[in-house]
Amino acid sequence: MAQIRIIPLSGVRGNGKNLYIAEVGEDIFVLDCGLSYPEDGLFGIDTVIPDFTYLEENADRVAGVFVTHGHADAIGALPYFLEKINAPVFGTKLTIELAKMSVHRYEPTKKFKGFHVIDEDTEIDFKSTVVSFFPTTHTIPGSVGVSLKTSEGNIVYTGDFKFDQSAVSSYRTDFGRLAEIGSEGVLALLSTSSNAENPETVASEKQIGEEVYDNIGFWEGRIIVACVASNLQRVQQLINAAYRAGRKIVLTGKDFGRIIRTAMKLGKLELPDEDILITQKAMKKYNDDQLIILETGRMGEPIKALQKMASGAHRTLRIKEGDLVYITTTPTIAMETYVAKTEDMIYRAGGTVKNISDNLRVSGHANPEDQQLMMNLLKPRYFIPVQGEYRLLTANADLAEAVGIPKDHIFITAPGDIVEYKEGEMALSGTIPSDNVMVDGIGVGDIGNIVLKDRKVLSEDGVFVAVVTINRRKKQIVSKPQITSRGFVYVKASRDLLREGGDIVEEIVDKHLHSNDFEWSKLKQEIREKLSRYLFEQTKRRPVILPVIMESSQKRKKRKS
Repeated sequence: MAQIRIIPLSGVRGNGKNLYIAEVGEDIFVLDCGLSYPEDGLFGIDTVIPDFTYLEENADRVAGVFVTHGHADAIGALPYFLEKINAPVFGTKLTIELAKMSVHRYEPTKKFKGFHVIDEDTEIDFKSTVVSFFPTTHTIPGSVGVSLKTSEGNIVYTGDFKFDQSAVSSYRTDFGRLAEIGSEGVLALLSTSSNAENPETVASEKQIGEEVYDNIGFWEGRIIVACVASNLQRVQQLINAAYRAGRKIVLTGKDFGRIIRTAMKLGKLELPDEDILITQKAMKKYNDDQLIILETGRMGEPIKALQKMASGAHRTLRIKEGDLVYITTTPTIAMETYVAKTEDMIYRAGGTVKNISDNLRVSGHANPEDQQLMMNLLKPRYFIPVQGEYRLLTANADLAEAVGIPKDHIFITAPGDIVEYKEGEMALSGTIPSDNVMVDGIGVGDIGNIVLKDRKVLSEDGVFVAVVTINRRKKQIVSKPQITSRGFVYVKASRDLLREGGDIVEEIVDKHLHSNDFEWSKLKQEIREKLSRYLFEQTKRRPVILPVIMESSQKRKKRKS
């Protein structure tokens, strides 16, 4: 009997950052390797990635990384993973091309060549496990689920999916393959929970395509569309609608251009007219009613761009009277307030706003009915809901129980939990390290909670800097403390406060200069403590206090000969 362990290293009890481990004997199979974008409170952080500590410690056991689709939540952390662990990466053609774009942009991994293209007919024999794939429906072509065939049954990871009976061939689910995997016997199913608590029927992509045209086909002015760059299905619908309406599409963003070119090269994006795409420079040749400006980026970026257009801060574009702004992204709960603020700004600038979700339930993720159909096709013995916050995992667990999976065969896990199959039973058996790793500029993992706490304080209460120069040999203060404040108080209205703060610093420094056990650390600590106490008493605020003590020594003058 092979030893089997399933570990959601990331991607549970949160959004994005999917990375799941299946251990079969000595082999480790990594399922997706994604990142997430920072939410409020992660000041200055660019992205958040999983903790690779356990995989680094067992790098020689990693058989490969199997990515399900080309979105950042599945492939975004690959550059940082491959910097630490040299393992082969498997995915469909488009997924691999998008992964290459990300990996080769990162300096430490720009020469990595271990990519392998798979399709629905691919089977990879690792002796302990045979890995195969099945096509799924998502918002990007080439999405697949992964099946690991073991001596104890299949371990199946769905990746992002939904069921859409009218999906075109590039997006179609292979129901026959799912039934085949189910008939072989499924030991454990890891299924996405992103939309598990919403009972509304998700609109088919055919319905959405018609809705897109209805919203933009008859507008008399200029149209600006906000779209996530990697949602190629939505991009295709917009291209089709623009062609029907006799409009040209203006592309924005270099990354989006690369994605478009890659998808076209692989036949995953079709242009009804080769001249339908134009540059921003060519916009002047056309009237407003002949243009659609496609503003794209990663999640949240198109909305930020709209705010800049509305406020006049955008580099090249500005929303004006008569513009229609069509938002084709469905905001998360955390983004809803931000989107509402953006809409208000657009109306103030003279534009009109329409949302793709105004009339239809739009999602690329399985609703409860889809989830239960997947469970009934695969008939798993054990169920592990993944991809979602705790409430979503619980909702998915309830769906599993409703179709007959026993409650004690369902595991709602936390990041790092080990679900182990041993002696014919599956149970929680421990944990491994699974902290969030922050990426800030070129720094990976060097930003911890203390730094984030300081950034939070700086954003709320500002900084208070006290600079003083001393001569330790003469036990003198060379220059009186200079006080600088940023983001704390308005300096001109608080001169008495700053003067008193300077007097406190001078008193503390003088006391330490004349003591017998002068220590820099004790001096700075006392300045922080007494200034913090005084400033809080006066303002009820706690700024970051930075004492800067400089030492000066006078050089002896040379005698003239």
